[in-house]
Amino acid sequence: MNEIITYFETIPSSHRSLILVGGITIFWLIENAFPLFRFGYKKWNHAGLNIFFTITTVVVNFLLAFILLKASNWTIVHHFGVLNWLPELDIWIYTILGLLLLDLIGAYLVHLIEHKTKFLWRFHIIHHTDTWIDTTTANRHHPGESILRFIFTTLGVLIVGVPIWLVFLYQSLSLVATQFNHANISLPKKLDTILSYFIVSPDMHKVHHHNVLPYTDSNYGNIFSVWDRIFGTFMTLNREDIVYGIDTHMDSKEHNNLKNLLKIPFQKNKIKAI
Repeated sequence: MNEIITYFETIPSSHRSLILVGGITIFWLIENAFPLFRFGYKKWNHAGLNIFFTITTVVVNFLLAFILLKASNWTIVHHFGVLNWLPELDIWIYTILGLLLLDLIGAYLVHLIEHKTKFLWRFHIIHHTDTWIDTTTANRHHPGESILRFIFTTLGVLIVGVPIWLVFLYQSLSLVATQFNHANISLPKKLDTILSYFIVSPDMHKVHHHNVLPYTDSNYGNIFSVWDRIFGTFMTLNREDIVYGIDTHMDSKEHNNLKNLLKIPFQKNKIKAI
């Protein structure tokens, strides 16, 4: 465990980039070999659009990374946050608890709020307009949403009170998890079901990308599935019945056009009330 802590305390930006690129590459190859759905789309064109949003997300997080560092250092120096108020814990328990709480605030909570707040939904809807869900969809976030998610990650760091190595570990696991559960891969159903009791599995998350309510408003988790089960937002749907997209933006001229996607948050007439 000490080696993990030392590594993530000083993880180079190049290694974080390698995790991003490596994850997309691995899941891209797997979904090509064992696809869940055979889409009639131009995969490279689709990937190019989604990678644009991935790059903007990376830029936002890179430019604001110093805030995370300062927030984390502040909690340690001032002994602030949930983990700092607890009795001394075994390092493995400390790590798992920290990851769970960061996932609750930095992923589940912000995701839920985006769906329940009309203004924020305008930005998050870009993620849901994709009708060809694959591993490149993972970071298809409007720049405005990327900033919001960064704010909640920082809030999680402050509330939980985590050292920077745990922050970087969480971000790395979160990135791989979202690439995995968006990937267009066909796992054996029993395996997927078993995984869904612990982490957000591909089938579990794809229910969230079904194009109509109430399924769109379910399965908000990113790494751990426990929060959806605890808060009653867990739902299932046969993979064969899933239709990707969002019912207000099913036209490819809308959801497969970069200029339009950037403008969607400001197109009031097309956004349904939550």
